Amino acid sequence: MLTQDQLAAVMSVGRTIAQAVPGDSALGDLANLPGTWENVGNLTGHGWNMIALPFKEPARQISGQNADFRLLLNQYNETLEFSTVDKGVPNRGAAVAVPFDRDQHLAALQYIQAIEQIAAVDVPATPNTPDTPKASAAIHHEPGLFLHFLSQVDGGPDIARLATIPHGDAVLALGSGVTVAGGPDFDHVGDISALPVGVDADVDNNPYLAPYKQFKTTPFKGLFDPTNPLALLKAAAQGFKIKKTTTITLDTALLTGGISNIPFVVRQANATHMRAIFWIEELEDLDAEGRPQFILQYAQRVLLQFFPVGWGTGLIKWPHISINTMARVATPSP
Repeated sequence: MLTQDQLAAVMSVGRTIAQAVPGDSALGDLANLPGTWENVGNLTGHGWNMIALPFKEPARQISGQNADFRLLLNQYNETLEFSTVDKGVPNRGAAVAVPFDRDQHLAALQYIQAIEQIAAVDVPATPNTPDTPKASAAIHHEPGLFLHFLSQVDGGPDIARLATIPHGDAVLALGSGVTVAGGPDFDHVGDISALPVGVDADVDNNPYLAPYKQFKTTPFKGLFDPTNPLALLKAAAQGFKIKKTTTITLDTALLTGGISNIPFVVRQANATHMRAIFWIEELEDLDAEGRPQFILQYAQRVLLQFFPVGWGTGLIKWPHISINTMARVATPSP
């Protein structure tokens, strides 16, 4: 949320839509996101994805046990572009607040995320087909907005993410950010577990989780162990001298957040909850023109529900995990 002087400055100009540039105070903790982020140089291939998918009947066999799901892991490269800022957007209100701001005002930062798969493997294995490719292929496209609430937050979240996914999902996640000196703290981030909820999560001894055990024993690409996904972020951050980190945490379970899905998704594998953490990291080293350099890391967990838990009521919650580390490769000039 902005100070009264900052808010007055935004309102004196009125609503404006323009190219987003880093350092815009109206963006608050989002101020260093404008530009284009990609997996380049030694960060190529640092995008990782894991999802459990139900089989059509009949179930497959793995380690002598029936498997009614397959565990799919992807390695990917990503382009994430934050391009346009819409500042001074008014939400009209009836309640009387401070004299110059009876309404709420916000800034909206537009983004487009595009993900290109490098490689994939699943257990139990399925054929490599155009519909479910295991080679290079486009696997995700997401247009959306990050919002910074400039006023009227009443002590609550001051950041939101609006995402639309072509599978038929619309997401509203709410949260906030904090900036600290030094690098990210990956050990105190809350629940980003990749193991299903509603079954015995003992990967080593529960035969039902044999696909998870196989990737624990033999990590994908020698790196991706589903029982410790955040290790990928820790490894990627090694070697960077990080001056300060802004951590943004967003959750669809907070206040009025949520996910809406088309009927097929609700029936077959309902997406019910998303939690995402972004780490915007300013490096100590400057670029060739003397400007700060940044990397962006994130971990995202979406819960999909399908198959009865086997006791009581309810469905198993299957985490869909996405993790990446990127560098900012293009920065718009003011």
